[in-house]
Amino acid sequence: MKKRAILAGAIAAAVALVAAGCSSSGSGSSASGSTITYWASNQGTSLDNDKQVLTPVLDDFTKKTGIKVKLEVIGWNDLQTRIQTAVTSGQGPDVLNIGNTWAASLQATGAFLPFDDANMKAIGGSDKFVKTALETGGAPGKTVTSVPLYGLAYGLYYNKSMFTAAGVQPPTNWEDLVTDAKKLTSGSTYGFSLAAGSYTENAHFAFITAAQNGAEFFDSKGNPTFTSTGAVDGIKRYLDLMQTDKVVNTSNAQYDNGVQAVNDFATGKVAMILSQNNADSSINANGMKTDAYGVVPFPAPAGGKDVASHVAGINLSIMKNTKNKDAALQFVKYMTSESTQTTLGKPYATLPVLNGAKANFTDNAEEAATFQKIYNTMSKPLPLVPAEDQFENTVGKAMNDMFAKIATGGTVSDSDIKSALQSAQDQVKQSMGG
Repeated sequence: MKKRAILAGAIAAAVALVAAGCSSSGSGSSASGSTITYWASNQGTSLDNDKQVLTPVLDDFTKKTGIKVKLEVIGWNDLQTRIQTAVTSGQGPDVLNIGNTWAASLQATGAFLPFDDANMKAIGGSDKFVKTALETGGAPGKTVTSVPLYGLAYGLYYNKSMFTAAGVQPPTNWEDLVTDAKKLTSGSTYGFSLAAGSYTENAHFAFITAAQNGAEFFDSKGNPTFTSTGAVDGIKRYLDLMQTDKVVNTSNAQYDNGVQAVNDFATGKVAMILSQNNADSSINANGMKTDAYGVVPFPAPAGGKDVASHVAGINLSIMKNTKNKDAALQFVKYMTSESTQTTLGKPYATLPVLNGAKANFTDNAEEAATFQKIYNTMSKPLPLVPAEDQFENTVGKAMNDMFAKIATGGTVSDSDIKSALQSAQDQVKQSMGG
């Protein structure tokens, strides 16, 4: 699923991008032509599908403004490399999509246009965006160099008929979740399915469970703080779904992407999954009707913080050396308008990034409202630091190893988790020159 590719940049990417920062200076401040180039990320079922979805939207923009858009859709396996090349060569598009967790690394290159007061006003003002979504636009305290375009969030999907048969209600805290999952686990049917072999999924839930405990993986100076009690406890809680609660099949340790867990849910093998809202298309494709499942926020432990997701999604940036700045700003304003958000929300199964906008990725109004609430008020950005990709790589893969150990009959203790996090932290510090 694309959300994993969004966050799967190589460890060296941030370093390469930062090192290239001096090569993309440019001062084009007004549109010098009627054509801009737009690099779009692959959000649909294929590159061609994206062209089919986007072409009428871009044609409408041209009709309204007289500005033509040269579209190129780039797959996630290639997008980060293409962006790096554009930064180093100075030859890139006017406007481009980025995974929102790349924002701080790309900002550090100096190659992207800051959305200062004037530029932000030109696209409709910062107040139109969901606050937590806009926070993904760059490092804290710095002027953002990207703005949100497509929103995604995690939710706890549950099978309504299985819950009714077991006499349980959708959980509102972690303790109830575990109790419900145990009641729903019997024979070959499990309460839960997890992408326990996906390092990106594991890193996401390390972050979310730690945040529910009030813990941070980086301090205010960007230094890694992986070994806090809150981080250890959060990861242990997540691992224990398989280890001590035994509500997750040990075979899930081999699930290296979320599709496998979604398929388990859609085919009635499990009662619950944690997935982002664009899982709906896969669930429905497996024959499960929209009214057969419900969604609630991923619950925190009793007394914990109501963090149910990280702020997932895609942002828009403008290359600083564009010769078509005014046209690029008009395009960003158009793409982040309520009408365009509504048009693209359905085919891409995304959440609107605008205050007051309603999600339309599903016909289930209750589900749409739940995901919008999670995204708007219960989500926290992943660490807004250049080393964020290294956090995902090191911590996520350490969790892969721990799930594998559990699946083969081993035990993972608090001290084992702290030791693994210490090793991950040492790797990140070394890469940062510390």
